Amino acid sequence: MKKIKWTLAVLLVGLLLAGYFNYPKLNLISGYASKNLASNVFLAHRDAYLVNTIDHDMPLIKLAKGEVQTESKSATASVFGLMERKAVYKEGLGAVLTNETYAAHNFSLIPHRIQKIDTLQFPFGNQGIVDTLLPDVDYDKLGYVLTTAMNDSLQKTRSLLVVYKDQIIGEKYSKGFTKDTRILGWSMTKSILATLYGILQYEGKINMEYKPFPEVLNITEGPKKDITLNHLLRMQSGLAWDEDYFKISDVTKMLFLDSDMSKAQALNDIIAKPTEIWNYSSGTSNLLSGILRKQFDTHQEYLDFPYAKLIDRIGMNSMLLETDLEGNYVGSSYGWATTRDWAKFGLLYLHKGNWNGDQVFSEDWVGYISKPTVNSNGTYGAHFWLNEKGKYADVPRDLYSANGFQGQRVFIIPSKEVVIVRTGLEEQSDEQFNTLIRDILETLK
Repeated sequence: MKKIKWTLAVLLVGLLLAGYFNYPKLNLISGYASKNLASNVFLAHRDAYLVNTIDHDMPLIKLAKGEVQTESKSATASVFGLMERKAVYKEGLGAVLTNETYAAHNFSLIPHRIQKIDTLQFPFGNQGIVDTLLPDVDYDKLGYVLTTAMNDSLQKTRSLLVVYKDQIIGEKYSKGFTKDTRILGWSMTKSILATLYGILQYEGKINMEYKPFPEVLNITEGPKKDITLNHLLRMQSGLAWDEDYFKISDVTKMLFLDSDMSKAQALNDIIAKPTEIWNYSSGTSNLLSGILRKQFDTHQEYLDFPYAKLIDRIGMNSMLLETDLEGNYVGSSYGWATTRDWAKFGLLYLHKGNWNGDQVFSEDWVGYISKPTVNSNGTYGAHFWLNEKGKYADVPRDLYSANGFQGQRVFIIPSKEVVIVRTGLEEQSDEQFNTLIRDILETLK
């Protein structure tokens, strides 16, 4: 009997300790679930039940129960009734997680959008696609490749789009998704953010050797003052950062607890001199978003800039960048667009910044973002990923890409005049992506 009591006591203590150490995680779990549910329902117009049962069927997140409040355009989630979090949706700004400071914030400002009515076909307009068959494409083989990839249930691919010589030659969607469905790009948003700096540079308003910490952040002493925009765009600032999405870390605290996401990285200690280490950091991207905001006299100008100078300028009319509670664009993670509009972004780079005669950024910018960053083993440029060292062994080395969580990709292959967009719910291995891209390219004669 004593042995049984002792065993039960140990189990009880174990459960109490497990609850004590994991209770804070519930805040992050319910935060993720409520935010993702609100964005998918009100921004992407998807079914709440499917988001809860399919999108949230992942470790820890599946413990959350999410509910939508249609009238107030909000969503709540909790874990076994504990740690309820609420996200609210604002047209033009997306969904934002609330906290105790939410009521104090004014969301009256929204971006001004300029969306021209056009009669042009993709990619320079939105009036359908060219239906001419290119003679150097094996369409039957390409169809087989795309269908095979889509039918692999383990890969959870939601859309595949192949553009060759500015024409869509292959396009597939899983059930419930169409050419008009907005899809979260996650960290592909980082490449959008970097492009905004390329535009400012082209306009002569900023340069990559600019040191923002003294002027923008009032840090005038210590090694942080020597960090440049170039260091930040290349993730080599030397600032400490923990990018782990499966525990309480710098990135999860920033995305699901912080009102102002632009501050998290700046407040961290510096652990190496700039360029000495390469450390992937979503906090760095949101720091860059905050620095970008400081380049404008008003909040309205900052909100308008990405749309006027990039997004609506090239007809990515479906795209929306979500903000944090302080009105900063969450440049690390929260860009939404249709698959076709993500492809337009890739084509802008394929054409070296020229969009139907309009030079959006300098041709040299492409060389800058695709130049390997020191200590990244040839895999990273400036907020873009690279194939310089042959990570994808059977694919041209000039490939570079915008990458996001769960396998979101915009692959740009200049030597083949190809852009490939893949969105999904499951991260793919390098080998899987290598096979997919190789097989697609082999359909081009």
